[in-house]
Amino acid sequence: MKKLLMILVALCSSFSFAQDLTGSWTGVLEIQGTELPLVFNITKTSTGYSATMDSPNQGVKGIAVDEITFADKKLLIQVKAAGIKYTGEWRLETDITGTFEQGAFSAPMHLSKEIVELIRPQEPIKPYPYYTEEVKFTNSVENIALAGTLSLPKKQGKFPAVILISGSGQQNRDSEVLGHKPFLVIADYLTRNGIAVLRYDDSGVGESKGDPTLATSADFANDARAAIAYLRTRSEINSKEIGIIGHSEGGMIAPMIAATDKNIAFLILLAGTGVPGDALLVDQNYEVGKKRGMTEDQLQKAKITNQQIYDILKSKDDLSTVKKNLTAYLQTEINKTPEAERPSQDEIAAVIQQQVNGIAIPWFRYFISYDPKENLKKVKCPVLVLNGEKDIQVTAKLNTEAISTALKEGRNKNVTVQIIPGLNHLFQHCTTCTEKEYRKLEETFAPEVLTTMSNWIKSKVK
Repeated sequence: MKKLLMILVALCSSFSFAQDLTGSWTGVLEIQGTELPLVFNITKTSTGYSATMDSPNQGVKGIAVDEITFADKKLLIQVKAAGIKYTGEWRLETDITGTFEQGAFSAPMHLSKEIVELIRPQEPIKPYPYYTEEVKFTNSVENIALAGTLSLPKKQGKFPAVILISGSGQQNRDSEVLGHKPFLVIADYLTRNGIAVLRYDDSGVGESKGDPTLATSADFANDARAAIAYLRTRSEINSKEIGIIGHSEGGMIAPMIAATDKNIAFLILLAGTGVPGDALLVDQNYEVGKKRGMTEDQLQKAKITNQQIYDILKSKDDLSTVKKNLTAYLQTEINKTPEAERPSQDEIAAVIQQQVNGIAIPWFRYFISYDPKENLKKVKCPVLVLNGEKDIQVTAKLNTEAISTALKEGRNKNVTVQIIPGLNHLFQHCTTCTEKEYRKLEETFAPEVLTTMSNWIKSKVK
């Protein structure tokens, strides 16, 4: 899920280099107690170097770098559109020591060229024992061309099928995050078990077109509807046995579709949301803050502050008014701290502007205002609700109870709910169960959940 009040809410593009800097350089930026890894991927050109940038925790890869300079061991990287500047000195062959700046924000950031091998034992290795095909289809509502991968148990046949809908943030067809490819693992397992799978790049990512900066969850639902419509054109797919698996925000989007499309055969909600977006994030911020060691007093104060911010964003005012009111509110909150503890007003203004611009966007305003209950009440097909017991982003008890209640109010009697012990938001077996741990875990997706999904689907499409 997206997080509130991060300095780097949106990263744009640009950077610079020279000498043999080819390869990937990784740094970790510490912001408000959170570690944000950044990766600069450098390649040599006829005139110097070019680069791209990744922000793994934000699910952003391949940001084009527009300027690189390196002279006398001094490195300068600039992302002009985002106000980002990195200056460093290359002291050792694999190390650069420097400072990251964005507006008035500044923090040390060390870059390392050390190669960290990511072990992902669940990722399938080609050749696969099934048929795959790169496909394209169109969201006719938005006139957006989308691209994905269709995997079939065999090249010919008549198979049940699922589409996979990713969580928040722009994801590729594998829902790649922090070195993991959960949708690739899910698709591989289900296809080996006789179920066709269509997974696709989110709009504006990979080979899919579109501008996600103006899109909301409702727009992403139209992308998913286009995927379903495409599957119904395929002779290898049983059109009466097409279901949806949605993770996190995808688990919120899936019921939007099933509420109006009565031909959806089943839904699987992986860490799906059952409460309004603002309530979800207030709960999420509390649980994440608790993991970071905040006191109960701090957590309660943060709850009040966050809810007031969400209330401003949820208002029916136009965007410019919302930004003005949000800026005034944040300035008032900062003014409550002792003057001696505050940074300069220029620094405060820069940080506030970055935060306001990052959250006063169509997606976020829609998300915190949306209540899943009404669409859940309209879902009549079989539903499997799966949540990780240790999930701190979409907490299991709060959301499974809300989902179950809404489906019950809608008189859907074909509902199975499971809270799986020991699993985090990405359905990994975890130890600390924090967001920092996602990347460190070798497991991409709990095997018992893969088995549960496959067996449940086969029981519904007999």
